[in-house]
Order: sequence, then structure tokens, then C-alpha cells
Amino acid sequence: MTREVAGIRHPGQQVDASRRRFLGQAGLGVLGAGVLGSGLAFGSDGRVISSSARIVIVGAGAAGLALANRLDRSLDGARITIIDRRERHIYQPGLTLVATGAWPTGQVLDENARYMPRDVEWLKANVAEFDPDANCLFTDEGQRVDYDFLLIATGLHLDFAAIEGMSTELIGREGIGCVYDNPEHATRTWAMIDAFTAQGGVGLFTRGPGGIKCAGAPLKVTMLTEDLLQRRGRRGAAELVYNSPGKGLFSQPDINEFLKSHFPERGIGLNWSHRLKGLEAEARRATFATPEGDVRLDYDFIHVVPPMRAPDPLFNSPLAWQEGPFADDGRWLEVDRYTLRHPRYPNVFGAGDCVGTPIGKTAASVKAQVPVAAHNLLRVLAGREEDARYNGYTSCPLVTARGSAMLVEFDYELKMVPSFPVIDPMREQWLPWVMKDRLLQGAYNAMLRGRV
Repeated sequence: MTREVAGIRHPGQQVDASRRRFLGQAGLGVLGAGVLGSGLAFGSDGRVISSSARIVIVGAGAAGLALANRLDRSLDGARITIIDRRERHIYQPGLTLVATGAWPTGQVLDENARYMPRDVEWLKANVAEFDPDANCLFTDEGQRVDYDFLLIATGLHLDFAAIEGMSTELIGREGIGCVYDNPEHATRTWAMIDAFTAQGGVGLFTRGPGGIKCAGAPLKVTMLTEDLLQRRGRRGAAELVYNSPGKGLFSQPDINEFLKSHFPERGIGLNWSHRLKGLEAEARRATFATPEGDVRLDYDFIHVVPPMRAPDPLFNSPLAWQEGPFADDGRWLEVDRYTLRHPRYPNVFGAGDCVGTPIGKTAASVKAQVPVAAHNLLRVLAGREEDARYNGYTSCPLVTARGSAMLVEFDYELKMVPSFPVIDPMREQWLPWVMKDRLLQGAYNAMLRGRV
């Protein structure tokens, strides 16, 4: 039976002007939470701090561009360099919508040049090696770049090679999809989901172990596939199974309990402690490591989520966590979880997916982290103590169907920290869907420019 949620508007319907104004404020509000501290306007009203410091930002993704714009407006005399070869900018929060047929591919494509500050030097290369003891790094073209302060916003590495038999060339073939990384993967995934929902069969959904980018994405793909089957009148032709590498579905406990009952209510099977280990693509068979040994499952469609870790130059550098859970998991950048400053190299800060913090690999986390990292660096440049703190804020518009979602916002303590009381995080509503579908991308672009 097709599920109905009260108050949902069809994606093609218009939202009236008063609601549009409210939704715009809501989008900015969600992307504006998570910063604690006094004096966060410090250095934000024009070029108020004079400095001759050499500041290097590694990475021109969401965190890197937002950092560059904030610092460029707040400093006079500093030399700011951003290092990244990528010229294309991808709105990664939209990839789940591309992969499930809700958005066209072009909607997530943009150009880094549109957001690059005019006064910032853009070095179009990639970092090959960090040498923080010498306050320098080396590019893949052999160039040495010295710095006084380093901000790392490299993003993360999708470790497809950790799954035996898997490669990115398989995405879009033999029933294999993966929403992560780029629009091409998402578009090819949509082709696989479109075919699967038309033909039916067994659909397997996976999640990579450890810290991953947007941990809600595998859940969204699962629920949107189930919803599409309902809409096409094909639900009875498909068996859906979600394979969790652990014993839960979501880190926030209230949402975890909701999903544990919600998935079975929708006829989605749950396999606990099933980590995707290998694929036999031509046979359409997946191998999962479980506490009882390897288990092989046949499929007609599988959504692959690889393990994720720090990119090689960071992974192999002294800047990564050297011991503890963030070293064992992905050798993420070592930072103080509150100030985002490196504890062993105090002239290094970090933001974005590469940092080793308990939670926070989302665009909303980037928006909360960047003001803290930028503000604390400005304080240091002014000879003062850092005083801004990141409270672990992260947000997930958990899309449950086309036209409905739950806006989940929480912090390091895994407590709900809703931005707007009108949005109940435990209810499926039309409002979070409209925010996801229409509003958050505009707020994201404002974030890139350092405006929110």
C-alpha cells in the first residue's frame, strides 16, 4: 500500500510567498547552527586585521572555499593561497536526489571560479606531501609551498579498493550503484535504480564501516527506492534488504530507534553486522563479513558504500591522528574537537570531512566548523587566545519518500538541537523535504561565499 503523509505537496506545486520567506530563513537557520563562543563577529566586518602571514588552504571544496572567503574579507596584507586542481564544484548533498531520479544531473554542477575570492592565489595543483615540522608542503608537480598557517580542508578518500572486486568502472553496470563522489556516479546509479524498480528482484543496500560522508545517504537511497517501487505499483516485485556493518542504523539514538521499526514497517529487511567485503559483479553476488563468517547474497541491484578515510597525503603525514579511534578508523586530521586547532602543530587548523571528530561529515557541519576555525585563526593572528568552540552540530534532512523528510539536527552529546520548533525531528513532514529540494542549495552557495 502506498504510504501517505499529511501535508505533503507535490514537488511541482508552488509554495506561497509567506511560506517561501519562512523556508528561506529556515534553510539559513539550519546551516547557521553549531557555533559557541564570544565575539564571533571578530574580524568579520571588512579587512580589520593587518597581517603579513602566509596562509595556505588545502582543498577547494565547501570548507576550503568558505574559509578562503571569510579570511579574505577579514585580513589586510596576508597572502592567502588555496591549493586544489579541481575546477568543477559539486553540490554533494544533491547527489542522493540525482541518484534517485528527483533532480537532473546538472543541478549539482557548478564552477569553483564563481566562489574563489579575487585576492586569493589559486594554485591549481594537488598536495603530494605535508611537512609540518618544516612548515611547508609539496605539490604533485614538485613545488614547495611554505606557510605560516595551514588550514586543511581536503575532504576524504572513498576506498573502493577495500572491497574485493569493486571499482568505480562498475557503477552503472551489473546492477551496481553508488551515490557518492560525483554526478556521473549518481546518474549511473539512477539508471540502475530505474531498471531495478521496473524489473523487480532483490535489492541490497549497504553502509561503509566507520566514519563516512553523510551517513544518512545510504538510508535515503534505500527509502527513496522503496518509495519509487510503491509509486510504480511494483513494491510486491522487489525484496529490499539493508545491511548494516554494526548493530545500528543511525548515530542519534532516537532516530536509530525510529528507523529500526520504520524499515520493517516498510518491508525492508535488516541484516546486522554485515560488512560488504567483496563483489562478484558478473554473477551479481556480494560477500559480507559477519561475526559467524562470510555470507554470500545474490542481488539484482546493490547500493555500494565503500569505507572512507583521509586522502593519502594526509593519511601518511604526521598531521593525522597517530593513535586512538580516529587513527584506527581512517587516520583523520588530528584536531581539538572544539577549537579545530591541531594540538601538536598549533599553526594548523582543519574543517570539513577530513577532520577526526566524533561526528560531523556533512555540509551543515562544514557551515558550523568554518566560522570556528576561521575565527580562532584570526584570534591567533591578533595575538589573542582562541575562544570559539564547535559543539559537534550536524544536520541530516533524512528523506523518507519523495515529498517527505525528517530534519535531524544534533550535537556531540547526540542531543537533538532543532533550529526551528515548528519542525518536529521525529515526524515525517513536507517542510524538511521542501528545504532539501529547493532551499538548502541556495544557503550552501551563500556559505561558500562566507556569507552565512
